[in-house]
Amino acid sequence: MLRTIDLRGRDLSTAELLAAVPRAQAARAQALSAAADIVADVRERGEDALREQAKRFDRVTGHDIRVPAAHLDEALERLDPTVRAALEEAIRRVRAASAAQVPAPVVTELGPGAVVEQRWQPVRRTGVYVPGGKAVYPSSVVMNVVPAQVAGVGEVALASPPQAEFDGRVHPDILAAAKLLGIDEVYALGGAGAVAAYAYGVASIGLEPVDVVTGPGNNFVAAAKRAVAGVVGTDAEAGATEILIVADGGADASLIAVDLISQAEHDEQASAVLVTWSEDLARTVRAEVERRVDATRNGARARAALEGPQSAVVLVDDRAAATAFSNAYAPEHLELHVVDPRPEDFVNAGAVFVGAWSPVSLGDYLAGSNHVLPTGGQARYAAGLSASTFLRPQQVIAYDRAALEAVGAEIVALADAEALPAHGEAVTARFAANATGSED
Repeated sequence: MLRTIDLRGRDLSTAELLAAVPRAQAARAQALSAAADIVADVRERGEDALREQAKRFDRVTGHDIRVPAAHLDEALERLDPTVRAALEEAIRRVRAASAAQVPAPVVTELGPGAVVEQRWQPVRRTGVYVPGGKAVYPSSVVMNVVPAQVAGVGEVALASPPQAEFDGRVHPDILAAAKLLGIDEVYALGGAGAVAAYAYGVASIGLEPVDVVTGPGNNFVAAAKRAVAGVVGTDAEAGATEILIVADGGADASLIAVDLISQAEHDEQASAVLVTWSEDLARTVRAEVERRVDATRNGARARAALEGPQSAVVLVDDRAAATAFSNAYAPEHLELHVVDPRPEDFVNAGAVFVGAWSPVSLGDYLAGSNHVLPTGGQARYAAGLSASTFLRPQQVIAYDRAALEAVGAEIVALADAEALPAHGEAVTARFAANATGSED
């Protein structure tokens, strides 16, 4: 349970820290190969491939792939009132936080009559994916759909796996959440197949290709996004979940243990890592995890994750070494259980949870932040899902005659330097004696 990686007494480079990071590399490599095959099959055979995959992975046949409107209405009518209230509050909070992510247009005047406007255009159509395998995530409906709506996306489709226990329907809580948000284009599609269907479209079920695919999932969903890159836009690869906790000797071991278990219960491939310079804390946390893990409902799944190569207790010399390790790991979720946490030092993390009263579970549901976050070290260069995921920055250039004339010589000089004289001629021609412009 939770192997130990002892890095004390070693001055490691960034490359050496990356090599020491616990990752389930074999599982990710296997997922990449399998997902590529699934994507290719859907691209070539469409609905037939999707139905075969539903039978193989979800044990479902003969189901409605395009969810009838009646299923959505029925699901919302039957939704537990307490769950509905929680979803409505999550929607309110995520909507407010997402609104702050939409930039206002900016106009820059570089000189008289020389204007560049920066504006952000939403994509026309997006497809969001909501997992439904080992667990069901109506909260992920909120996290995907609300930022897209705030960004101004005109068409939002939603896919989630068909459930054998519900006669091939999407889980009713997911349908209810979609209905709450006004989403009526819903598909009973799972995993890598759903990502492929979004990228290439499936005419026989009325599914048109989308511009952007978003949503969390397992390693196969993350790998499928990589397989369709360049065909369609995607968010960061939000695969099997990760939690990294940096803690000092004064941290509460029981809280650290429950937080590690809370993420480990997602999936056997989940990563749970504690980084500390206190050997006593490491020992106590390990004992607390052992004591608690089997008592929780998903204890077997959590134990498998905690015993896997992707989970560990990492012993370091001091806070500086812990910070360096965390930034090399670039976790999806980072918790700081230290005196004077200084979150600004931890530059590589999908989301940072500061202090004992900010567990990852808060971010999963009601913090107002988004829980669709980059995994596998992608937080070094990628961001979590937000309104900006669905926005494209666009520059609008408007120069008048005098403004162009003011920079004409420089344009010609650079065009000649690059052996592209026609570029310069496109400017000088505008000032020829017989040239006519539509504006002065």
